[in-house]
Formats: sequence, C-alpha cells, structure tokens
Amino acid sequence: MDLTVTTLEGKDAGKISLSDDLFGLEPRQDLLQRVVRWQLAKRQQGTHKSLGRAEVSRTGAKMYRQKGTGRARHSSARAPQFRGGGKAHGPVVRSHAHDLPKKVRALGLRHALSVKAKGSDLIVVDSLSANDAKTKALIASLGKLGITNALFIGGNELDSNFRLAAKNIPNVDVLPVQGINVYDILRRGKLVLSKDAIAALEERFK
Repeated sequence: MDLTVTTLEGKDAGKISLSDDLFGLEPRQDLLQRVVRWQLAKRQQGTHKSLGRAEVSRTGAKMYRQKGTGRARHSSARAPQFRGGGKAHGPVVRSHAHDLPKKVRALGLRHALSVKAKGSDLIVVDSLSANDAKTKALIASLGKLGITNALFIGGNELDSNFRLAAKNIPNVDVLPVQGINVYDILRRGKLVLSKDAIAALEERFK
C-alpha cells in the first residue's frame, strides 16, 4: 500500500510504502472490542467500597431480649436490614483487570491500524517537530491538513516543542510510538503517524 507523505505545513514530501500485514488487514470488530474492553478494565480504579456488617460503627449489644416480646429474634443492630447497619454484598476494593493473550493484543493493534487505513483516516507526515512551542501556530498548520480530531504518533523520542504546542489543543493527543494502543487510535478521528513511527512499528511486527 502506497501513501503520500506530507509535512505539517501541508506540503508534499514524497510517498511511502506501507506493509499490508500492518495496514492492509480486513478489520475484525470482535477483536477490537476484546482489546478495548481489556484496556478499559485494566485502568478502572476499583476503589469503590461500602461498609459491611463488621465495619460499621454501631453497638454490638443485643437489641432486646430473645423471648417474650412477640417480635422477631435479632442479635445486632449492625445487620443489613436495619437503618445504619452494614451493606450486604456491597462493592469491595478490587482489580477489574483480566487477562488477554499477548498475540491477541498485538493482532488488535494491527487491525486498529488497518481500520484507519481502510477508512482513509491515516495521515503520514515527514516528522512531528515544531520550531516553537506555539499552540496558535500548530492549530493553523493542522487547519491546512483538515485535522480537528486526531492522535499523533511520533518516534521513540517526541519533539518537546510539538508536544507542548499540542498539549492545549482539544481532541488532539500526542504519544511516542511505544505508547500506541487500540483505544486511543479508535477514539480519535484521524491517525497521524510520523515516518519514524512507521519504521518502528514495522520493525516491531516484522
């Protein structure tokens, strides 16, 4: 697959040949859903917590005598059926993460890249660098490319000026190639890859 390379100013910078094993697959929605679900579950905090019967601050004395009152037998006011008692089967602090095979995660990333390539939402730029860390100047450059919602993937090291300039632009994310992931690719409209990022991805999946 051949794609035109452009600069951030919108100028032509030649062509690049993309690997069909990375960008030419027929996307599988079920595979993408599995990887996204794994990502979101892994980052879920799981810090929700309610007090159980043994944790509420309330007297442990018997409420009233066992016999002779005509009422049901009860031992403690901490029981869940009483106001101020502990919650039965409430949420506890836990991890929501689950396992997903490494090969499935890698295949999901390749399918996510293929989704963007097939939908003409993939843009390859010569390099992600800026002379100054000026957000206004970067917004003007992105306007020439028609980019309003995008994920930018640079090489192993991000240009500090570009990263700072893009930091305050809404709906724009910037990641090094090591941080590329399925969820961030799919949640943004366009995927913008630098030539260094493509070289690193092809080296990673060859």
